[in-house]
Amino acid sequence: MQILLSLSIALFAGLMFSRVTKIWNLPAVTAYLVAGILIGPYCLGQLGVPGLGFISSADVASYGIISDVALGFIAIAMGNEFRISDLKKVGKQAVVVAIFQALTACILVDGALIGLHFIMPEKLPLSCAVTLGAVATATAPAATLMVVKQYKAEGPLTKILLPVVALDDVVGLMVFAVSFGIARALESGSIDMISVLVNPLLEVVFSLVLGAFLGLIFHLCERFFHSRGKRMSISVCFVFLAVALSKITFPIGSATVGFSSLLVCMMLGTVFCNLCDFSEELMERMDRWTGPIMVLFFVISGSGLELSVFRDWHIVLIGIVFILFRSLGKIEGAKYSSRFMKCEPNVQKYLGITLLPQAGVCLGMSLTAMNAMNQIGTPEAVEAGVIIRNIALFAVLIYELVGPLLTKIALDKAGEIKEKPVTAREQAELDRKAK
Repeated sequence: MQILLSLSIALFAGLMFSRVTKIWNLPAVTAYLVAGILIGPYCLGQLGVPGLGFISSADVASYGIISDVALGFIAIAMGNEFRISDLKKVGKQAVVVAIFQALTACILVDGALIGLHFIMPEKLPLSCAVTLGAVATATAPAATLMVVKQYKAEGPLTKILLPVVALDDVVGLMVFAVSFGIARALESGSIDMISVLVNPLLEVVFSLVLGAFLGLIFHLCERFFHSRGKRMSISVCFVFLAVALSKITFPIGSATVGFSSLLVCMMLGTVFCNLCDFSEELMERMDRWTGPIMVLFFVISGSGLELSVFRDWHIVLIGIVFILFRSLGKIEGAKYSSRFMKCEPNVQKYLGITLLPQAGVCLGMSLTAMNAMNQIGTPEAVEAGVIIRNIALFAVLIYELVGPLLTKIALDKAGEIKEKPVTAREQAELDRKAK
């Protein structure tokens, strides 16, 4: 009863609050996140009544399976954007922009935080500065995709935005593995080239191979079903399967191979959409089916935002520097790389703003860093892990609340959000008021 009650309250709060924010023309994603904060551990959860909102961070974490599944559906939708016909037009541009803007954000954040390290070395260890530069590369695909779908955005900016966001995570995982390998060496005093170079390469390659294999099997299985309901069911089955298999880890020699669920599901969607001639229709139906899951995902994400990070002014200061220089890196990196690739003027002007949202991948990187620092065991390493986690939480809190709105504004300024047609009912209401 407690689980169902919590989920029903989360769903109800998210939907009702989206009606409130509609008055100010804010994206629905922002409404869901704010609703999550209101029913989370720092507001409604303070009453301590199980089932009435989320009473603790552990309570929020217990619903992690919903987040895993939602990210799986988001990733497969992102993979659906990698159609060969579209990639011929924007593929090269997307690759160059994705790499350049991610590396620009990393370099600027690294430079700013390393400079801040020399000013306050006790509050910001060098290992934290190096790691946070890599964390800055990540962009949240979920919030970006939700805004695009909510407003049915369409145009050159949207066409290149989704592939860039998808590729951004691939680049981010590689940069993070190398940067964190250096950070771990700074804390432990020894460098492990396998963890720095081999592990990230294996994770990307194995994830893409597993996703391609599942995409091929998915296509073959889909041909046995003809009704809409059964095709929908087998689609959901393969998303669940991909997310589940992504949890597996196994050793190869001295290296440990794992999978990225985002990359696995993204590749699954890419292979399937290029093999199946009705994949686009199926994806549209899947979007309608996954609506409640997406609302729950963002409400739960909002509940998990740590407001306690505001208590330490050092974290706030470092977080502000992180946000400012990451934003500068994303905006300027996207502008100059898209200009170099001769993208359209609106792409050059607004693409960087749409890349600001940050959430799941960023938090995953920070959690990995904190756990690895805890394994080193020294007090300095443990403290460094906590600092990385708290700054990532602070950045996500700000970016998740502001990022979707900025994405919506950028798409609107680029002229890619079309005005919704007035329905007969709305027109009748307007006529009644006019009389």
